[in-house]
Amino acid sequence: MTAANQWPRDGVPENPLAWLIHVASRRMTDQIRSDVARRRRETELAMEKGYILPVTTLEKDSDGDDTLVLIYMCCHEALSTSSAIALTLRAVGGLTTAEIAHAFLVPEATMAQRISRAKQTIKDSGTPFRMPSVAERQQRLRTALHVLYLIFNEGYTSSEGETLQRVDLAVEAIRLTRAIYAKVPDDPEVAGLLALMLLTDARRAARTGPGNEVIPLDKQDRALWDRALIAEGVALVSSALMKGSAGPYQIQAAIAAVHDEAATANNTDWAQILALYTVLQRMSDNPMVMLNYAVAAGMVHGPRVGLRLVDELDASGRLRNHHRLHAVRGHLLERSGDLNGAIKEFQCAASRTASLIERNYLLAQVARLREQSF
Repeated sequence: MTAANQWPRDGVPENPLAWLIHVASRRMTDQIRSDVARRRRETELAMEKGYILPVTTLEKDSDGDDTLVLIYMCCHEALSTSSAIALTLRAVGGLTTAEIAHAFLVPEATMAQRISRAKQTIKDSGTPFRMPSVAERQQRLRTALHVLYLIFNEGYTSSEGETLQRVDLAVEAIRLTRAIYAKVPDDPEVAGLLALMLLTDARRAARTGPGNEVIPLDKQDRALWDRALIAEGVALVSSALMKGSAGPYQIQAAIAAVHDEAATANNTDWAQILALYTVLQRMSDNPMVMLNYAVAAGMVHGPRVGLRLVDELDASGRLRNHHRLHAVRGHLLERSGDLNGAIKEFQCAASRTASLIERNYLLAQVARLREQSF
């Protein structure tokens, strides 16, 4: 790192938010994607009037990880949790406003205003934008974990573009979560999040075919799943669950473990998955959790039960126009034998996703069902 790209010894830049946004704008190149675990982002200090001042070394985390420092700094005490997460995803994670809006299930314009207000809130608070103390970092830990969770999700299933996965984001989220786990190995939710990431990422190689087409979970070649990651994830979540009160990340990791430990799709213990989603629903008022609960209920009690739950969620308006709600309904309608209804729902889902590869998958389901209906 050159002198012009370093952090001042005696404090923070005059305009740290501008500096952070500038860092985030330097998107990972293909070279970084292949070497992301061993390289740190270059940083530049952008002053308000547009010139660069030579500064000294960036204050690093105790393990030398400057990205973690930036995450904790963005989880500013003047911000609400949702605003801190949105700002961190934009400034440190490098996600676009559209990608962040997708994660929060809100319109892009709404998210743009939220991020803008977050910056202004920090400016108006008068509270220094500085490296938090050890105690403050502990207080901000849950927000930091949520940031890493959302970055991983965007990496595992990209909300837009021509590829299903952004491996650079998923790998970076895992690396940073490992770094936090190394500091607080006794925190069961940190272990749970790391386990969730590992158990999910273990399926990466099987999720797309040679033509970059989506391969759904029940059709994947499980021989391609990374058994070492699965073993590590199962050990982590098993240990975490033994420590007492289970949190949302541990429950999600347990669900992923049930999927990963099934020898075939038909061997999946859907009753156990439904029970875990029942617990997760009590912890989290999240419409995506409710949608996944509907899938599990449909697998255990039949598609009509799942469809009723999807209709209830749709009526609430919480996933209005979201492609996944229509995709799930299409899946359940197909299982119930209503092929024409399934075709309509898959078409609707395809028209609502910004991901080209997901759209192609959904349209392929439409073509397949049309052939079956003749």
